[in-house]
Amino acid sequence: MENTIKVERAILNLTQDDLAKKIGVSRQTINSIEANRYVPSTVLALKLSALFGKPVNDFFKLTKDD
Repeated sequence: MENTIKVERAILNLTQDDLAKKIGVSRQTINSIEANRYVPSTVLALKLSALFGKPVNDFFKLTKDD
């Protein structure tokens, strides 16, 4: 899975720590998601969707390996 969380976060001018606090996770979790080392839960993906004001599919994409 690929994502554009870093881009979406930059659009809102948020640091990893800012984003983490807004959705109730650690900065390390945001870092792991951005680096594609961690696939977030549905609940976390929906929290990001609400914060970004976009559907989940706009910032998470399946790859051919998924």
